[in-house]
Amino acid sequence: MGLLEGKVALVTGAGQGVGRALAMGLAQAGAAVVVNDIGVSLTGAAENEGAAAAVVAEIEAAGGKALANSDSVAESEGAARLVAAARDTFGRLDLVVNNAGILRDRIFHKMTQEDWTSVIAVHLNGSFNVSSAAAPIFREQGSGSYVHMTSTSGLIGNFGQANYMAAKMGIVGLSRGIAMDMQRFGVRSNCIAPFAWSRMISSIPTETEADKVRVEKLKRMTPEKIAPLVVFLGSDAAKEVSGQIFAVRNNEIFLMSQPRPLRVIHRGEGWTPEGVAEMLPGAIGPSLVPLERSAEVFTWDPV
Repeated sequence: MGLLEGKVALVTGAGQGVGRALAMGLAQAGAAVVVNDIGVSLTGAAENEGAAAAVVAEIEAAGGKALANSDSVAESEGAARLVAAARDTFGRLDLVVNNAGILRDRIFHKMTQEDWTSVIAVHLNGSFNVSSAAAPIFREQGSGSYVHMTSTSGLIGNFGQANYMAAKMGIVGLSRGIAMDMQRFGVRSNCIAPFAWSRMISSIPTETEADKVRVEKLKRMTPEKIAPLVVFLGSDAAKEVSGQIFAVRNNEIFLMSQPRPLRVIHRGEGWTPEGVAEMLPGAIGPSLVPLERSAEVFTWDPV
């Protein structure tokens, strides 16, 4: 008996890469899985309309239960149809995994409105749309779990990804809000920042030797490494875990920090601009967060 025996899971963007690995892992853990994917390229162009059906075929060949769905999560109507299909087919819904996403990488001063809105629409709006559609079912059941895919590009930073970073940090806030608002109904919500070689990171520039080494290390981190944590978070074993941010890097699982006060300066008579300029750099300057990329924070090799 797997941890998810008898449960129903829904995974968006599950036609390939991380999403496919998650769908397969959830099925292996006993869940019936709704595999959602509209079959587009990394940038959102039509590419492989049969992606979801192919994953369903793999799950069924292994003895599992699955349903293919090609609704767009960027549209609230599509998300509603997706969630309805899960309940209509399998009778319930226990886990929503918001994984769908696209990239439109561009240095900020060259980023267009379309670059911005298209990424926000799939990542952030899509996560809201599916989560919102599932919320009444979870509330009625008195149980349910959300797992949202964030990224260290959002949590820490990366070049040319202001749209993606904003979306992924927005997902962190969305997850925390869901966790707080729906805890009274027995509903949990958590985030995972996955380190795994997939389309989402295959666009990393390799202009320097250091970047080439970094990419080669990432290629060794398979998306299947992410599935065990997702299975756990969707199971009853994680009933006390909500509102958290995790990262998975090969065989490592990290609990990531969340913003809390680090330092304080106080002046009883209040502040003037000159007073701030006099005191803040020396008192708080050493604690300012540097403009680092993910690779500059995770400096050791994954084990």
